[in-house]
Amino acid sequence: MDLHKIPGAFATADERAAVESAVASGAASPPDGSRRHLLLPALLAVQRRVGWVSPGALNEICGRLDVAPADAYGVLSFYALLAHEPGPRGAIHVCDDIACRTRGGLELCAAMEKEIGPEGKPGGPGGGVAWHRSPCLVTCERAPAALVQVAGAEPREAGIAPARAKDLLTPARRPEPPRLSAAPQARDPRDPKLRLLRRAGLVDPGSFESYRAHGGATALVRAIELGSDAVLREMIASKLLGRGGAAFPTGRKWEAVAKAKAWPHYVVCNADESEPGTFKDRVLMEEDPFALIEAMTIAAIATGCRQGYIYIRGEYPEAARRLAAAIAESRRFGLLGPDVMGKGIDFNLEIRRGGGAYICGEETALFNSIEGFRGEPRNKPPFPVEAGLFGKPTLINNVETFVNVLDIVLEGGEAFARNGTPGSTGTKLFCLSGAVARPGLYEVVFGATLRSLLDLAGGVPGGGKPSAILLGGAAGSFVTADQLDMPLTFEGTRAAGTTLGSGVIMVFDAKADLEEIVLRIASFFRHESCGQCVPCRIGTERQEEILKRLGSRRPHGSTGDEIGLLADVARAMTDASICGLGQTAAAAVQSSIGRLGLFQAKGRS
Repeated sequence: MDLHKIPGAFATADERAAVESAVASGAASPPDGSRRHLLLPALLAVQRRVGWVSPGALNEICGRLDVAPADAYGVLSFYALLAHEPGPRGAIHVCDDIACRTRGGLELCAAMEKEIGPEGKPGGPGGGVAWHRSPCLVTCERAPAALVQVAGAEPREAGIAPARAKDLLTPARRPEPPRLSAAPQARDPRDPKLRLLRRAGLVDPGSFESYRAHGGATALVRAIELGSDAVLREMIASKLLGRGGAAFPTGRKWEAVAKAKAWPHYVVCNADESEPGTFKDRVLMEEDPFALIEAMTIAAIATGCRQGYIYIRGEYPEAARRLAAAIAESRRFGLLGPDVMGKGIDFNLEIRRGGGAYICGEETALFNSIEGFRGEPRNKPPFPVEAGLFGKPTLINNVETFVNVLDIVLEGGEAFARNGTPGSTGTKLFCLSGAVARPGLYEVVFGATLRSLLDLAGGVPGGGKPSAILLGGAAGSFVTADQLDMPLTFEGTRAAGTTLGSGVIMVFDAKADLEEIVLRIASFFRHESCGQCVPCRIGTERQEEILKRLGSRRPHGSTGDEIGLLADVARAMTDASICGLGQTAAAAVQSSIGRLGLFQAKGRS
């Protein structure tokens, strides 16, 4: 096939070496034997080696993978962490999203501009670095956060939080600070009731022996004893609902994949945790990576999968490193491979890194990304349990959902379901950030109130009341201090007209400029819309424009006219967008107007 390569563009030796490292990685092939699924890994390899993807490198990749450069360019230009124009080898991504801007993120951006120069332009020592504003890096418990990347034969990546300007400019010389667990309940005094976080801060995340010494691998042994049908029955009996925001019954999803007649089946972990304010999956992967591997192996046994993928956010270098090491250890100790636990079970896992796109947290966009296409959502049906990754039946859950599986298998589904409430079983992880004394990841049994979570986190510093709380992340909604006795369950939040979402509880005090926060949320959705469907692409643009007019006291017509128009735009996005991004892009904005009364006092009436 004539690929129509870019005339006169040839790869350098470094670029060829980077491409080779990706295409010769031993990754599993899809059923049709094509190699396009290696496109994003190859692009990321070149980016890490030389700092951008040149036309010559693109030709080299396309020749190796049999993809037309024009097609591949569409993928290259889709991801924020890939550059298609020359630039310095160093990149500093500074989070200016919601939590960070309440804790010095904007001041850090100003310091970068002073030290390096304008955003996106080469500067710093020897002109070898450029800085960029970034959407949420989801290290909100230690805000402000930054991600430093330095390309080269030995590329370096480091997430730094809390970040100071001098640390970012000299990352190579900066010693890694000692880290406490991101879960305050896992510190001294340790909460003995922890379940999902029972090993956080306690186990050595790089040692399988340490994991086993703290109860690891016992659920896998039990699952093998039970067999796939019994594991499925326990999953259904547990009434576990997915923890990613959609709250779909997990056992029913597993059963549908197990019964699917098409083969092969795949299991995928959605670790592309990009919802602003959400960091629970990152903490689980960094502090207890073997738990995820064990849970996915159980899922594979129950649903008949021989190949699994962990799609991890590109901005999570530490979690990716720890998981890669844990997968290697698991193979060495027989937790993965052609003969799992000596029982003749064949199951393997691969890690796929994202390229910097919020939309890839949507399950079908994630499949497209793994397959080497732009990370754009697919129309549903068909659903992933019928036609998911590579068009085959696919089980996809997020990290927190998977880790619940270990307790379900060990104690039984009915016993698990006795924790929490009839509609929300088990425990839940909540990410507390913003104006609280002890930000971090907390685990409570479903049914705890919002007030009790704030008390766990030490409340608002200085003893004041929160002026607003963002529940569920940017795709969630604002609630007020009058709603602190709301039970944090799926049914409780639904009755209150809000959502648990991914477990974000972001607190704002009286010092926060809430209109500015809402504008940042609108800007986030406008930036992260993949542009595939008109309601989302145009709606997020119009939403931000209207809010800017309201915020600057220059409404078109009256303030009431603008708020009415904003409601119309919200309805169109909610009703007609393809995926959850567009369907929820107006939720926080609408709640800020309806519950907090923002944007209504400044305009002309």
